[in-house]
Amino acid sequence: MSWKTYKLLAACAFALIGFSTAAPAQERPPLDPQTIRQRLDEQKKPRREVQIDRSILDNYLGYYALPPYRVFTVTRKDNHLFIQLSGEEAVEIYPESAKKFFYKTVAAQISFITGPDGRASALVLHQGGLEQTARRIDQAEAQRLEGDFAKRLKGEAPLPGSEAALRHQIEAFAQGHPDLSAMTEDLAALTRPQLPKIEREFALVGPLQSVSFLGVGSKGYDTYEAKFARSIMISRILLTPDGKIDRLVFEWGP
Repeated sequence: MSWKTYKLLAACAFALIGFSTAAPAQERPPLDPQTIRQRLDEQKKPRREVQIDRSILDNYLGYYALPPYRVFTVTRKDNHLFIQLSGEEAVEIYPESAKKFFYKTVAAQISFITGPDGRASALVLHQGGLEQTARRIDQAEAQRLEGDFAKRLKGEAPLPGSEAALRHQIEAFAQGHPDLSAMTEDLAALTRPQLPKIEREFALVGPLQSVSFLGVGSKGYDTYEAKFARSIMISRILLTPDGKIDRLVFEWGP
């Protein structure tokens, strides 16, 4: 078999989602494949830059916490707005309306949620059929999160429970009964339409023989090598603080 990748939850665009309600994640209706496809089609549409009142850009400047561990930093240079995700370079985003901006390098957009005074209280990343909210935080919290992320990248140990979570999902996929309850809602929604392909792949590789930790990747994922009777898999996994699987990538080798 040639190398194949299943990105169960696509990584954010630059090491890499508007937003209609500020309800907690648990109050959102479950995502279905049709909704994801519709969002993805919308996100992939060509964008056209429009003229806006550049004075409103100051309302968007600041820091936004992107779960589970990263920070968006929004800055301004003259009349241009830039956004930077932890561990990545700053990238200019372009207005398609007064509150929504788009990347020119990937099919992704950023929209801002504002209060009566026009100041943003959160932003939303629209990408990969998902809409992910990042709440505004102050500089002190941003520096703490950035510091924690930097330490994570330099660390030599996986997140507690990530190997057990990976082994559990490998076993569940191999048996044809993936444990979607162990995933975040977004990851579970993206996994469902891919289940037939993933389960066929596991059926071909034979029993699991070993799992070895390789290190922490540039996006903060724990990276493992899983050896099967007839193949090798590189897997990247990221857990939320409460132990849910937030990111999961399978790369199959020969």
